[in-house]
Amino acid sequence: MMEDWKGTAVTAEDLALINELAKTELTAEQVYVFTLRLCDNEVDRDFERFDGEALERLGELFVGRSGVFDHQWSARGQTARLYKTEVIREPAVRTQAGDGYCWLKGWAYLLRTEKNQELIAEIEAGIKKEVSVGCSAGRSVCSVCGAENGDCAHVPGQIYDGGVCFQELKDITDAYEWSFVAVPAQRAAGVLKRFGQEREEDRTLRKEAELGRRYLAALRREVARLALLADDGVFAKAAQRLEEPELLELRRSLEARIAKRFPVPVQLRRRDAGRAEDAEAFRI
Repeated sequence: MMEDWKGTAVTAEDLALINELAKTELTAEQVYVFTLRLCDNEVDRDFERFDGEALERLGELFVGRSGVFDHQWSARGQTARLYKTEVIREPAVRTQAGDGYCWLKGWAYLLRTEKNQELIAEIEAGIKKEVSVGCSAGRSVCSVCGAENGDCAHVPGQIYDGGVCFQELKDITDAYEWSFVAVPAQRAAGVLKRFGQEREEDRTLRKEAELGRRYLAALRREVARLALLADDGVFAKAAQRLEEPELLELRRSLEARIAKRFPVPVQLRRRDAGRAEDAEAFRI
């Protein structure tokens, strides 16, 4: 007997969109529906990001695209299919690039079959969660100088004038697939916990997560600044990929190195400090 797997209630609108993709008319009882954060406009682990127009275009192209595993393009690995997308805008949240945060939300379905029982259970348990997208961009633009397609000397991940260099992906030409992966390039990409209206506790968690992202971004900038003071470009670049424990340890190490490199001069009171010409040395 097939288990009554937990899932999201499928609306008539959802079912109509799903059946536009299906060859055989499906019922609500036959499909399992879940939602994903496919990608956003934040700088990712590869020091790339989509702009807002790119997300809109991806939203159009991803409808009907299959989900696979680890970007392996094999029919045997096809799992779910996207039937709807929407760009969600959160202007109060700022990205590392300084503009309003937005992300591409996707609605996906798969069949409630014995074969998919384990996958559905893993999605429900949060095991299968992180996702990544496969697509093609017509051009990439350097955040420092605006040069296109790598036609400059700036290195993504390096710090220039206090900001990290990244490539902005534009003019999306195709969307291939989306995949369940272990470590996505985009840190926030993955299956969403709830389908439908956001709960108050979810809003609180999201705000706390945003504060955490801001803290981590500020900590990375501080460590990168200290690394440059210590004349260590390697650590300046590495700081953008490290998490809090490593960043705190690296900050302590860099502060110790800087203290040795730039010792603070000690001002001692002279016995004859009353003489005007000697006192001149201590005026600030």
